[in-house]
Amino acid sequence: MPKPLLAWDVMLLIMINIALLLTGQTLWKIGLQKIGGFSLANLSAIALSPWIIAGLVLYVIATGVWFSILSRMDFSLAYPLQSLAFVFGVLLGWLVFQETIPWTRWFGVAVIVFGVYLVALPVRQ
Repeated sequence: MPKPLLAWDVMLLIMINIALLLTGQTLWKIGLQKIGGFSLANLSAIALSPWIIAGLVLYVIATGVWFSILSRMDFSLAYPLQSLAFVFGVLLGWLVFQETIPWTRWFGVAVIVFGVYLVALPVRQ
């Protein structure tokens, strides 16, 4: 019997990768808020911020996970699945940073989810 297109181990890796990327981005946002934003005047504070450094570490780990994903599935499937990070990013903005999300953005999130569903459908030949 052929192996399913989206094996659970690969989907788990994709979700771990997305979680690492989103956590890294969240740490960067928190770090930049604590420093007062990005500017050339505070580059050293940014470079030495534990929030920024932790986010970078998570990005390095996420890259290792991404290498594992790319070695196990087609790029044309893996990369669109990665777009679920945008969906979870909107949710994080709403939940963690208390951002107001307009209905158009929620609609865009729904379009992304539907697109991922279409991309993940098994290929019928």
